[in-house]
Amino acid sequence: MPTTLPNNQITQLESRTDEKREVTHAELVAKDERFAPEVAWLNSLSEDEYRTEERKLVRRMDMRLLPVLFVLLMLNYLDRNALASARVQGIEKDLGLVGNQFNVAISILFVGYILGQIPSNMILSRCRPSLYLSGFVALWGAVSACTAAADTYEHLIVIRFFLGVTESPYFPGSLFLLSSWYTKKELAFRTSILYTASLLSGAFSGLISAGVQQGLDGVRGLASWRWLFILEGVVTVFAAICAALILPDYPATTRWLSEKEKALAILRLERDTGVRDEETMTLVQSFLAAAKDYKLWLLAVIIVTKTTAGAVTQFIPTVVNTFGKSKVQTLLLTSPPYLFTCVVALVVSYTSDRKPERCFHLMTPIVFGMVGFVIAAATTKTAPRYFSLFLMVGGMFGSYNVALAWISSTFARPRAKRAAAYATINSLGNIAQIWSPYLYDSRYSPAYTLAFSVNAVMAGLAVVFCIILRFCLQRENARMDAATAREAEDREAGIEVGAVHRIRFVL
Repeated sequence: MPTTLPNNQITQLESRTDEKREVTHAELVAKDERFAPEVAWLNSLSEDEYRTEERKLVRRMDMRLLPVLFVLLMLNYLDRNALASARVQGIEKDLGLVGNQFNVAISILFVGYILGQIPSNMILSRCRPSLYLSGFVALWGAVSACTAAADTYEHLIVIRFFLGVTESPYFPGSLFLLSSWYTKKELAFRTSILYTASLLSGAFSGLISAGVQQGLDGVRGLASWRWLFILEGVVTVFAAICAALILPDYPATTRWLSEKEKALAILRLERDTGVRDEETMTLVQSFLAAAKDYKLWLLAVIIVTKTTAGAVTQFIPTVVNTFGKSKVQTLLLTSPPYLFTCVVALVVSYTSDRKPERCFHLMTPIVFGMVGFVIAAATTKTAPRYFSLFLMVGGMFGSYNVALAWISSTFARPRAKRAAAYATINSLGNIAQIWSPYLYDSRYSPAYTLAFSVNAVMAGLAVVFCIILRFCLQRENARMDAATAREAEDREAGIEVGAVHRIRFVL
């Protein structure tokens, strides 16, 4: 049975180690009779024993939650970006696409994707993620497979729009689910592991497409790009069925956790943030609470500028195709930049969590990405342009998981506000995906100078807004420190002051 914990059952006490006010692990459910055995157990633990139990729980979630979300996100990006590989395999010729119709097919997906995200994440905060997310994974797999049946431009546009609608719940939903289980110090590295799946999908996409091109082109009268959509769609539907049986829900409602593990899972998040992660807001209230917070809009601008520049990933096969290689060689050459980015993402996220620090871990790779765009805009020679792809992808996506972790730590609790923040920022960020494909119109080939120049400017703007956000969070931390100091002075003067739990923002 799900357990809801009233706010007045959470008591703020002085920590013995660092004199910060935090919730002790015995106070979580002290007045809830249904948790009486768990309270006794929590009370009996020393700090070392508590940490041991916590590590066991985290390991269990790492083994069960992360692998499933990882595989599903990899399939998400494989299905979404298959059209980029299909272009090399001849989809434009087969469907009679002319002018910028291919670019429209790329951008129309994000119209559906944006429309679905905000309502989906607010609904997700009130239902079982294991069934909700898995259901939409199965739907997008089926829709993606239908691309193989497209015979006209109109067919392709309709399918791509509904692919965006059915994909929209998954990525913001998976980030939200991660933030419902992990603390701020754990989140960036776990997010990086998850987001590495999208980078690996870029690497595997080229390898898979090359294999399909080599082995299935013309089999049963179907072009290789049709087989690509069929195979990836079927695998996605199968993975969705498996995920429904494995994924957890929320700490208080996951059926395969013991009562002790539920209590510990809820508690460690409360100790991390000072408030419970239960539902207390209506859908409208959660959206308004997020929308009224200026930090949401600063984070949104950072994501918008990053995703504008990052739209290059939709066209890496197109750019590599200007090198004059065969179809198979072109598809294979798209993989190494993504493999390099996976390493960058894991290293950057690990050090960001260890510090913990977000701003400079986010903006430093972006600077390298900006250099990559400048190189690409300045030359069409194969060697420097291929090198620039490593800087572009590594710079724009090697730190993207840090940006996602920054969202979670900035909107830590309550659950509904965090869900609305994730969905709103991700939706606004993907608006760039609607118009940025037109920068890669075939008439600008092979230089694509306009696209790379715009991307360099956007990367520069992302750096500027990272610094602005850091300054704002630093100012808010200073205000909290001043308020805490005033309360300490009042206590020393004998003035009664209520217990307040303040959580400093991660800079």
